Amino acid sequence: MASVAATPARTPNGPGPGEASASFPTVASVPGPQEPEEEGEEEPAEIHLCVLWNSGYLGIAYYDTSDSTIHFMPDAPDHESLKLLQRVLDEIDPRSVVTSAKQDENMTRFLGKLASQEHREPKRPEIIFLPSVDFGLEISKQRLLSGNYSFIPDSMTTTEKILFLSSIIPFDCLLMVRALGGLLKFLGRRRIGVELEEYNVSVPILGFKKFVLTNLVSIDQDTYSVLQIFKSESHPSVYKVASGLKEGLSLFGILNRCRCKWGEKLLRLWFTRPTQDLGELNSRLDVIQFFLLPQNLDMAQMLHRLLGHIKNVPLILKRMKLSHTKVSDWQVLYKTVYSALGLRDACRSLPQSIQLFQDIAQEFSDDLHHIASLIGKVVDFEGSLAENRFTVLPNIDPEIDEKKRRLMGLPSFLTEVARKELENLDSRIPSCSVIYIPLIGFLLSIPRLPSMVETSDFEIEGLDFMFLSEEKLHYRSARTKELDALLGDLHCDIRDQETLLMHQLQCQVLARAAVLTRVLDLASRLDVLLALASAARDYGYSRPRYSPQLLGVRIQNGRHPLMELCARTFVPNSAECGRDIGRVKVITGPNSSGKSIYLKQIYRSLLRLASPSPQPTPPGAVPVSSLIQVGLITFMALVGSFVPAEEAEIGAVDAIFTRIHSCESISLGLSTFMIDLNQQVAKAVNNATERSLVLVDEFGKGTNTTMETCEDGDDLVFFYQVCEGVARASHASHTATQAGLPEKLIARGKQVSDLIRSGKPIKPVQELLKEKQMENCQTLVDKFLKLDLEDPSLDLDIFMSQEVLPAATTIL
Repeated sequence: MASVAATPARTPNGPGPGEASASFPTVASVPGPQEPEEEGEEEPAEIHLCVLWNSGYLGIAYYDTSDSTIHFMPDAPDHESLKLLQRVLDEIDPRSVVTSAKQDENMTRFLGKLASQEHREPKRPEIIFLPSVDFGLEISKQRLLSGNYSFIPDSMTTTEKILFLSSIIPFDCLLMVRALGGLLKFLGRRRIGVELEEYNVSVPILGFKKFVLTNLVSIDQDTYSVLQIFKSESHPSVYKVASGLKEGLSLFGILNRCRCKWGEKLLRLWFTRPTQDLGELNSRLDVIQFFLLPQNLDMAQMLHRLLGHIKNVPLILKRMKLSHTKVSDWQVLYKTVYSALGLRDACRSLPQSIQLFQDIAQEFSDDLHHIASLIGKVVDFEGSLAENRFTVLPNIDPEIDEKKRRLMGLPSFLTEVARKELENLDSRIPSCSVIYIPLIGFLLSIPRLPSMVETSDFEIEGLDFMFLSEEKLHYRSARTKELDALLGDLHCDIRDQETLLMHQLQCQVLARAAVLTRVLDLASRLDVLLALASAARDYGYSRPRYSPQLLGVRIQNGRHPLMELCARTFVPNSAECGRDIGRVKVITGPNSSGKSIYLKQIYRSLLRLASPSPQPTPPGAVPVSSLIQVGLITFMALVGSFVPAEEAEIGAVDAIFTRIHSCESISLGLSTFMIDLNQQVAKAVNNATERSLVLVDEFGKGTNTTMETCEDGDDLVFFYQVCEGVARASHASHTATQAGLPEKLIARGKQVSDLIRSGKPIKPVQELLKEKQMENCQTLVDKFLKLDLEDPSLDLDIFMSQEVLPAATTIL
């Protein structure tokens, strides 16, 4: 209980000088480099997804509680199997999936499978169906336009607000707009993040962001695991066992040198979204190359230090929106904004030909200086930390200054009042105090005498008894009532007026939330690229080149980025496939010779065959055939990183599939071979294109036990009994049929198997050759038809030698 008290005491000769005391806390200094622990208090992020599917198109929107932002994807075509939707679900891992109760059978079947996926436990998403009327187009538009968004100034008219939102949200994407409307309905009904707030407090929405999945390289979770791109381990600290995992030895772990949390989050996002967009990839590489120049090392280190002060701005803005701002939030925001201004000034001195530097120099506007200036001029950081509440500096509000002056002068003033009160009290009372308690006012406090036993003994003429506390009797007197009328409740008045100023300051900050959000986006991008540049400098990485016309890869003296850090000796490897040297590579060799490591590096279609005779690897040396490294080098190039190789030329890649680690599960009731075939190989065969990377390592080696079976026509019956002898057949074709592999592929497999057993040569399929010849003929005819014979610059000899003759060799 905060109070101000003054206490005079009687002496043998009568009233004497009093002793004044006040319960103001001591003033603490503003923290230096150390930051308040606001980062550790953030609740786990949740994502709530809303999806609609109609006429072959998807409309998707989701809300991320970590930054209180709604993300939307413009209407996109999807297959009936909803592969695009599955890709979105794998990437964002939503807590709930909201959709219309009126759906076609494709979506119904998909959601049924999603709800039954065991591997998603314990994070299996909740499937929520809302009435179809909640997804109406007009009502969805109305919800969007009538929303309370802090990033839209209150001064905007309705028309201006519509124009502003139209510049962000493509209202011509009707499915997406309906999905946004359904999402807003769900958020309002569930009150996500504001469950305990007053009902008039709405779910905070700090911005809308578009996300797309075009030009992305498809990589499944098995590939991320076998290439060790991510690797989670239990945290060694007993205090963090329940809080989650830490990153182990992985590609992400060695490249993650980000200074701010949002930089680390963006790096993880880039790793989950490798891209084929050459413009985006080269823009990332340009920044890394700039910071690798020796003369730019000091600049990189300075920017890295500034990025360390970029904190969790969305969390602070969310607290401001809900009026839950903490004292530490103002200091964190102040340092973040000033650090952003430092980044802007530094980037203005850097080459503006690099897009990132230009964006930071231009988009870190004077609004940042305005925010920093307001906070610095208004907020009393020392006083706020001392009183654990928002306080303002002097000379901001004259009325507050006057009330604070009165409050600070109360102890000496109350001493005189207490002395006069003591003169009118019974001589048996040795001392008294006049105290001030917020919300109660001024009271006269006297010690309890031994004779005061019953409540009736507390009554004193001319005083109104209030309460007994810690052997002190508290009364209202005529003088204390006069003080209440004269001075009022100073402490509460000051707090209320400072709270009002804090609210006004919050409104000023929230009105500029857009620039703060943009600061976070660009600062996190700079943080990631500085981290990749630092790793490239320390590990000796080089810049890759991209050749979209190349269906292959060329790597000279590539290295495994993880293995080279763990082994005393590492032997680099070169790899090349595509062009005229073939796109399918079969790797053979003795055990421990490095086939698997090399496999995980190789690009395009690769098959590893193990040699039956093991030969040991020399002690202390990594096997020469470092197969993993090209896969990792290709992946690193596709996220815009420098790579561990002397040279690297990366062709067009649209997906990476692997069959390297066997996934066994008793609960599934399937053999290791069946799981490998169904979950890994079938996925590659059914989804890979000519631009996909497929890595297969000793496929089928898990099936080496003889079990009794019986063929019943076209069916195969398993007796699940071990029997003497050697298995006469693997029955791979039967298993492949159950796994859903194409019938033509299974038939061709049987044909090749029969040819191998009979010792006959294996010839190409004539139908495929004819189809290829027809395609080449059609291409050649098309080129002839495009010729302009009247063009004087046309040289038919060159056309014949460069176009016709090379094509003729593939046709004849």
